[in-house]
Amino acid sequence: MAKMTGKTSPRSGSRSGASHAGPRHPADAVAGVLAAWFRQSARDLPWRRHRDGYRALVSELMLQQTQVSRVVEKYEPFLRRFPTPAALAAAAEDEVLAAWQGLGYYRRARLLHAAAKAVVERHDGEVPADLEALRALPGVGRYTAGAVSSIVFGAREPIVDGNVTRVFQRLEARRGSASDVEVQAWAWERAEAFVAGAGEPGVANEALMELGATVCTPAAPRCGDCPLRATCASHAKGLAAEIPAPKKRVARKDLVLVTACVRRTDGAVLLEQRPTGGRTGGALSGLWAGLWQPPAVESADGADLAPSAAGELLGLPASVALAAVGEVPFMTTHRAVRFVVFAAKVRGAGTALAVRGRRWVAPAALGDYALSNAAKKVLARGVDGPVCP
Repeated sequence: MAKMTGKTSPRSGSRSGASHAGPRHPADAVAGVLAAWFRQSARDLPWRRHRDGYRALVSELMLQQTQVSRVVEKYEPFLRRFPTPAALAAAAEDEVLAAWQGLGYYRRARLLHAAAKAVVERHDGEVPADLEALRALPGVGRYTAGAVSSIVFGAREPIVDGNVTRVFQRLEARRGSASDVEVQAWAWERAEAFVAGAGEPGVANEALMELGATVCTPAAPRCGDCPLRATCASHAKGLAAEIPAPKKRVARKDLVLVTACVRRTDGAVLLEQRPTGGRTGGALSGLWAGLWQPPAVESADGADLAPSAAGELLGLPASVALAAVGEVPFMTTHRAVRFVVFAAKVRGAGTALAVRGRRWVAPAALGDYALSNAAKKVLARGVDGPVCP
């Protein structure tokens, strides 16, 4: 793996002077074992090659609820576009959202943008090392602040995420779901004791997360490869596959959207921007708020609409002859969305359609517009299906 150049020596933090007479639970005794394992087995990830507060902040926000492989693809291009907090703070929101495409959960991009502005305004463009100053930044909670302050600045601060909670639960055969309030409180207690007993808090914390991400995984944990198997109660009792308990599933609400992929003969596509507040057509605007999409409106009767009725619902002129081209299902965390897709091709400039905030976007310029993965799938469906001349 690439040499990690970050700072790992302890620095003063709110618990930098914490100590105790001996291990209070098994996790206290394993920090050194984990650190040694991490140095040999850690993945070569771009945010580990050079450490600073800004890079850590970007990577931590990107990694929330997003696969590492996807973040690897987006991390360095994002930093090339916005190499400093000042560069990110000075950018327009649309530019930031466009650079975030493919990562999903665009609210994180807006929070990172706001955090960069706060760093410029409050800290002269340098991400602070102080935990409370970090937590005061938009979008930075207890976990993110602890990760940045410990991994980058060596502060003795705990971190808890799903990977960390799962490792602790298995080490002590602690039953329950990682999302349970009681389990979360317990995990933070364990994390505080763990980092208090670690010689290198940042390395120990990162090793703990790495173990959960690569070995002590939710399904099919690789106990035979785990450096902590000798002290793991779940492994000893044969309970690793049962702990933690599955999270309670949240019932998804059904949402039907009627949408039209309208293209000009030169390939330009008609797009509109979703609102950033209030309600539109009955659908909460928080869904893909501020992103661009083909014209769309919520309608429970979408699948039963004739093309002419769909065009009227979407506010398109009668001269735009839509054709039904199929449906695109898309699952979000809280909704089961079904797009009923219509398509049309128009001749000429189509000036009459570029109204109410809608605009024609050439294929070469689509990369400058933040499109959700759902909108991209809808556009692809509109291309593949039959269109009217």
